[in-house]
Amino acid sequence: MATGAALPAAPAAVRRRLVIAALGVTQILGWGSTYYLLAVLASPIVADTGWPLGAVIAGVSLGLLISGLVSIRVGRAIDRFGGRPVLAASSILFATGLAALAAAADVATYLAAWVVIGAGMGAGLYDAAFSTLGRLFGRDARGAITALTLWGGFASTVCWPLSAVLVESFGWRATCLAYAALHLAVALPLHLLALPRETERPPAAPSRSGGGPTAAPQPSRTAFVLLAAILTTGGAIAAIISVHLITVLRAGGLDLAAAIGLGALIGPAQVGARVVEMLAGRRLHPLWSLAAAASLISVGLGLLALGTTLPAIALIAYGAGNGVWSIARGALPLALYGPTGYATLMGRLATPSLIAQALAPTLGSLLVADLGAAAMLFAITLASVANLVAIASLWAMVRRQATRAVESGSSG
Repeated sequence: MATGAALPAAPAAVRRRLVIAALGVTQILGWGSTYYLLAVLASPIVADTGWPLGAVIAGVSLGLLISGLVSIRVGRAIDRFGGRPVLAASSILFATGLAALAAAADVATYLAAWVVIGAGMGAGLYDAAFSTLGRLFGRDARGAITALTLWGGFASTVCWPLSAVLVESFGWRATCLAYAALHLAVALPLHLLALPRETERPPAAPSRSGGGPTAAPQPSRTAFVLLAAILTTGGAIAAIISVHLITVLRAGGLDLAAAIGLGALIGPAQVGARVVEMLAGRRLHPLWSLAAAASLISVGLGLLALGTTLPAIALIAYGAGNGVWSIARGALPLALYGPTGYATLMGRLATPSLIAQALAPTLGSLLVADLGAAAMLFAITLASVANLVAIASLWAMVRRQATRAVESGSSG
């Protein structure tokens, strides 16, 4: 009897692994052909076209801005129809935008292509994938979110060498066309075949119960605004570091080769921290993960700002914090607000964060130009410490509300 009772669980477990693996592959391709694309292609594009480097790099910022603007609509669509049609649409948008990028004859059409790619980023990267997992697996989605970030952590590892080989062999335009073909030949079928077709749901706001009769009431609107501010600040810091890290390290006296070598430590640190979170973090509330991530980020940035003689330790701490942060920003809203309306909620949280990520590197450039790299690093270190204080405040709000709910239940 026990064996017979266990059999129905096997297909569900297999289906869950299939969904995670499929999304893992499409996330690697999605991130590698958009967010990480210009790390390899920017210089060849400038050399081939003569366009200003700033205009070329602005493509990613424009894409992030557009992704932020479409995030709320994307979240609502996933809540209503499920992730399958939305993620499939992202594959088509990526392919269309990358093909337009390959055909761009001037800066205007180049940037117009990034508008299309940005819409695909909003519909196809982490926030949309997390929302899809939340709709599919409900409160059990945290483990799936963690596993997906492990896949996503290899995006630059896989796609940077691939982009380099393609550019060297065929040029940047052919590289964009190759990625467009991969989205149509690999990502689109995976989204359509691996993700289940879900029944349409009427538009719904997150329930006040947090998704179950025994769940605590949701945090207040003030707590939501604070959470949005925390995630936005964290996203802005990550965007600045992703663009200006080499500048910061070289300002500290390192040569280019050493700076690049040290910067490469961030990727393995992210993946390693995500493995630890997957093994141990599931027993803790995601607030613990967010607090741990913010602490590691602050320590890493602080050590860099102090001019430590061991920048490797600083970058490993920062990378580990950034790795866990990616998990916490998907798992915490699910834990606080429940699975009902989760995708819409993720869209609302993603909008200010993505817009900040689009604008933050430019702000960082202005700070570097006016005050120097050290001053810019000091400023974002202060921002990371402020984020820690904000997380402590959010934690206190959640605990107070939980205590009031228990007292109210006892008195009732």
